[in-house]
Amino acid sequence: MEDKNLDANQRIELIQQMIRGTRRRLSFGSSNLFLLWGYLLAATAIVIFVLLKTTDCRAWLWLWLPAAATGGAVTWWHNRFRAPQVKSYTDRLLPLFYRITAFWAGQAGSMLFWAFSVAICGGLFQLTRSYKSLTPDTRLWYWVFYLGIMSFFGLILVTWNNPFLMNHAVPQDGNGLNPLLQNPGMIFHPPLLFLGYGGFVIPSCLALAQALSRRQADEAAWTDVARPFTLAAWAMLTAGIVLGGWWAYMELGWGGYWAWDPVENASLIPWLIATAALHTMLIQTRRNKLHGVNVFLMALTTISAFFATYLVRSGVVQSVHAFGSGGVGVPLLLFILISVALSFWIALLARRSDAGELAGIESREGFLILTSWLLLALSLIILIATMWPVFSAFWKETVMGLARDVVLDEAGHDHGGAVGLTADFYNRVCMPLFAAMVAILSICPWLGWNGGVRNMRKLLLVVCSFIGAAAAMYSLGYTLPVAVLGASASVAALVSMSLKLFERPVYSHAPSFAAYGIHIGVALIALGIAFSGPYKIESEPTMAMGETVKVGQFEVTFKNLYEGEGAGYIFLEGELEVRKDGKLIGIAAPQRRVYAKWGQMQFAEAAVIPSLGNEFYATLMAVDQQNRAVFRLSSNPLVNWLWIGGILMCLLPFISFRRRNGREN
Repeated sequence: MEDKNLDANQRIELIQQMIRGTRRRLSFGSSNLFLLWGYLLAATAIVIFVLLKTTDCRAWLWLWLPAAATGGAVTWWHNRFRAPQVKSYTDRLLPLFYRITAFWAGQAGSMLFWAFSVAICGGLFQLTRSYKSLTPDTRLWYWVFYLGIMSFFGLILVTWNNPFLMNHAVPQDGNGLNPLLQNPGMIFHPPLLFLGYGGFVIPSCLALAQALSRRQADEAAWTDVARPFTLAAWAMLTAGIVLGGWWAYMELGWGGYWAWDPVENASLIPWLIATAALHTMLIQTRRNKLHGVNVFLMALTTISAFFATYLVRSGVVQSVHAFGSGGVGVPLLLFILISVALSFWIALLARRSDAGELAGIESREGFLILTSWLLLALSLIILIATMWPVFSAFWKETVMGLARDVVLDEAGHDHGGAVGLTADFYNRVCMPLFAAMVAILSICPWLGWNGGVRNMRKLLLVVCSFIGAAAAMYSLGYTLPVAVLGASASVAALVSMSLKLFERPVYSHAPSFAAYGIHIGVALIALGIAFSGPYKIESEPTMAMGETVKVGQFEVTFKNLYEGEGAGYIFLEGELEVRKDGKLIGIAAPQRRVYAKWGQMQFAEAAVIPSLGNEFYATLMAVDQQNRAVFRLSSNPLVNWLWIGGILMCLLPFISFRRRNGREN
């Protein structure tokens, strides 16, 4: 408009204001701190390189630690709540260890931590003697694939998921960490998952590199070279999944450890594929077979980890764990598709003409392949079921186990659509396969590699233990077929593995001892699942003070109700006196919390009385004006055996890092 026209001086002043604003935005810019970190790491790398060349002392590598600590301290001091990543997940009331773990609480931070995990694993592998034993061609191709993955992470972190964005104004305080994340599980669960994902990058890149270099005759097989990283990554991923189940059990307040949530499934798929790869890699090591298959399976393990990230961050499926769409869905999907095609082509090149024919199904080799097929079948079923909300958008009718949104119009017609598969579907399809796999586990150790039974007497003892366990369960009233099969197979597997551990060639050989110990952990987990799922007794009574209810074997009395205040929250606490067979076994005190920075949203803090048998579990759901409280009470049989078995599976791989140099029993 004419009355809004500016003269020359006013235009100059406006331009100067725009320049000052641009400078201010750049000083708090989206990538400046990221660049500063890059300069710091580059400078440190140059200094270490010069020192190593001039002194030939590997101790200079420890300079990475003070460099990282210095950069981290400067970043924290400079940013405080200026970065949205920091502002959104921390505040001044958080304990120090929760402020640190808030680093991976958000979408951008978790991506940065994953990239950091890949970088750590790559750096450690470069320092090993196994890396130095590789031929130059294999090293070259290894770095092509490894740096390709790191470049993709760099692209994500400076574009769609930049963790170094800055606010123009610094807030007085942050929003605080979600109360559900204020749990010890938050400290370890995500890092263990990312370390597992990052660890699998090393054997994946090495497998592809050796297949392209065609130097298998001039160097050790990648299965041996990357064996410590493969086992460590598998142990880390296992620990992350087990700890995530424990976290859900203790923190969410619903008394379960696995809900078949899409994000839970996303972490399980790489684990299943990696476990299948470990079994087929054993066949390659012992029998010189399945070279191409192993290359593809190992690459697919890493690709499935990226798929897990895609599920969490693309918004294609709904989940309580998902971060929503952050713009990375399309790049991740393209990266996954290209990686699958490239890995399949390279796996075809890795096939060996000198590989022999596979043994029959009645051999140990055949049972290992059958186990791998079951694991891959489970991963495929879970993948399809998890992505079913995407596929089901083309249908309206309810399909087997399909949950639907019910949307009624004014005439009462349903226009809702399919939204996902229920937990019942997963349990009905996956549990029988898992039980069958545990049954195979109990028989496999007693079969020869070329077929036949190695010790008929002990095999008959294992079979008798299976039959005896099934008969005992049925006589005690446990009649669900899948539960009976799973529990009986678990008992048989425990007997089988225990017999193997007492054999001298096994307990004197660390890798074999670890392998059978890990399978004992699997059997314990299967035993816990067989009982804790179908035979859990749950009640949701409304109780007045002094009232007593019975839940399974437990007699529960509501004794008192307390109000209190913690760091940033107020709570209501119900005191429950728990007796079993008339004997006091403990006091449970579940809470209902309201956090100051989370409005009126209430959070449950569950209480348990641990037991190796039936564990008592209590959650305070609500309290009315008459001080009557609604509790969710449950008796969970053998649930703690899941955590015991998981601990064995997480720790024992670390004692089997030594390369296989003898015959495995």
